[in-house]
Amino acid sequence: MDIPTFEREYAAKGFSAVAGVDEVGRGPLAGPVVCAAVIMPLEDEKRVLGVDDSKKLSKRKREKLAEEIKKAALAYCIQEVDEETIDAVNILQATRLGMKRAVESLPLPADMVLTDGNMTLDIKAPQRSIIKGDALVYSIGAASILAKVYRDKLMEERAAEYPEYGFERNAGYGTAEHIAAIKKVGICKIHRRTFVKNFWDGKERP
Repeated sequence: MDIPTFEREYAAKGFSAVAGVDEVGRGPLAGPVVCAAVIMPLEDEKRVLGVDDSKKLSKRKREKLAEEIKKAALAYCIQEVDEETIDAVNILQATRLGMKRAVESLPLPADMVLTDGNMTLDIKAPQRSIIKGDALVYSIGAASILAKVYRDKLMEERAAEYPEYGFERNAGYGTAEHIAAIKKVGICKIHRRTFVKNFWDGKERP
């Protein structure tokens, strides 16, 4: 999925800056949701080969592609929405907010926006949501890779600060190891309180 078919479709209609947008981290118990927007060049000689849904790629492949995407992109932006905001407005609205920020912070303004899934954003540019877009749309796949590599690195950094939870292995997702640690030592400041209430007894890590 490294041919910009959808992007070329809109380019033929007169759009010159088609952005793909995706998120990583809607499901974890801890850490932010990370959203990325990217505008890729459409010429064959500038394509980044191997772009796909980030979940289908190995860590090494994702990291290599992320660097290639950053070098090739006409513009890209990565945004975090923190745990407090997720708890305050819910994960769906936090994701929409992150995507909106990513699109509106692009150094090259997008004149068409393609989003993964069934997501409507509060933006001025025209937009289209595409189910399984991260596996079907070149620029959305590129955005998913940027967001995934960024968030995984962030959670590896958080693991050094909060070693009990195994964030370097689970990226904040609710693995058995992670849930056992919450029950033993409580939550830390990057946990999403609305996500852990079913098995959290109110204890907080010192």
